[in-house]
Amino acid sequence: MNTKGLSAEYIEKLRKFDTPTICNIIELFDIRPRNTGYMDGRIKACFPEMPPMVGYATTVTFRTAAPPAKGDVYTSLDKQVGTFGEVPGPPVVIIQDLDDPVAAASFGEVMCTVYKTAGAAGLITSGAARDLDQVRAIGFPAFSNGVICAHGYCHLISLHVPVHIGGIAVYPGDLIHGDCNGVTTIPHEIASEVADIGDDFIDTEKIILDYLQEGSIEPKGLAKARAEFAERMKTLREQVAIHK
Repeated sequence: MNTKGLSAEYIEKLRKFDTPTICNIIELFDIRPRNTGYMDGRIKACFPEMPPMVGYATTVTFRTAAPPAKGDVYTSLDKQVGTFGEVPGPPVVIIQDLDDPVAAASFGEVMCTVYKTAGAAGLITSGAARDLDQVRAIGFPAFSNGVICAHGYCHLISLHVPVHIGGIAVYPGDLIHGDCNGVTTIPHEIASEVADIGDDFIDTEKIILDYLQEGSIEPKGLAKARAEFAERMKTLREQVAIHK
């Protein structure tokens, strides 16, 4: 588990950028295969209009299809909130629903209100959502694999363990970034550099976009813009290489 974490300033820097931009910047570091580290299309933003969510994973496994041996999800909430202090920054609640198929909702208004009040930055579940109007009203980013109106026999199985969600493994303390486009992890060893390079990366992309906004495309003009873009990207890659 990561124990140091980023400063609040760097967390806010990462929140400035959308998740595809974060993924593109991670690729510059060549630190992992390009088809790994991000959640697949099963995990979708419940509230696409909300800004990017950034924080550190606090993980649980969960079931709703059959009654627990004793208690329910609310009897474990205090223990779950207690794990929030074990990550080095704002927590993101990660819930792996173990039922297949998903039987009921993983979260609703009460749970999300508890999480937000306890300092969580958002929630991701491989299961279903409910109480969407109420959770949107409290401004709590959430991601799920669908929506189901009932909570069934919802109960937590285990806390602060590795989970599998959206096609990737997530470990307690992993740095998470998510928005309307999806969710990715950010490797700890490059997290601050990813934040620092974000503005330069966006400026580099604007070279081609600014040319296109002129309203017409000529082969020579597009080629010139692409050449300038390639040169700037080369400089960014050289800048990134210094940090390896």
